[in-house]
Amino acid sequence: MSTIEIQAAFPSEYAAQEALHKLQSLRVIEVGGLLEHGRLNATVDKALSERAVRLIEQIGGQASVEALF
Repeated sequence: MSTIEIQAAFPSEYAAQEALHKLQSLRVIEVGGLLEHGRLNATVDKALSERAVRLIEQIGGQASVEALF
């Protein structure tokens, strides 16, 4: 299984929390971060990476993606 690490920044703690809950519903491998600072990290299966990034951007976040193995 190939995984992707996504780091995201949001304009507010509320937006980061919303993204966390929605990413959990996608069944990502791991999600966490410094939500109170609008930061979130997620490890996702490569097959879900595009959906996860799109979700982050729809909530107003900016995502950067790094491939893991």
